[in-house]
Amino acid sequence: MADSFIRPANASDADLILALLHELAVYEKLTDKFKITPDVIARDYFGENPLVWCDLIFEGDMPAGIAAWYWTYATFAAKRALYLEDLFVRLRFRGRGYGKALLEHLARKAVRANAVGMEWSVLPWNKPSIEFYELLGAERMTDWHIYQLSGDALAKLGGA
Repeated sequence: MADSFIRPANASDADLILALLHELAVYEKLTDKFKITPDVIARDYFGENPLVWCDLIFEGDMPAGIAAWYWTYATFAAKRALYLEDLFVRLRFRGRGYGKALLEHLARKAVRANAVGMEWSVLPWNKPSIEFYELLGAERMTDWHIYQLSGDALAKLGGA
């Protein structure tokens, strides 16, 4: 890796976070779902009770990638787990080990917190990412199905 470093994001990084997450939405063909704004970043990443944390990787002074993550709780294991919501390395910085560096960085956080593990989701068409994760030793969960309740169904169930 070239001259690179990882640091926690801070409130002055809001525009950078927005830009990186938008680039990820474009890559994943999910711009129709992209609703995040600088106000949301200020509230949810850097507010009084943050909902998500963010680490940034730089090559020199150039932002190369992002990891957005939060803690979950594994009730049966009685331990926390780290959930990686977003991992993205800009195209021009790929192949330099930055994705792996971000995952190693998060794995160290999980180990220090005595977490049971790390989890994340990947779109089925994203073969390069799937191959990368499996090379690191990550295992695809096949015994569980992910469900999502949103929109009208959420409103109906929630009594709205």
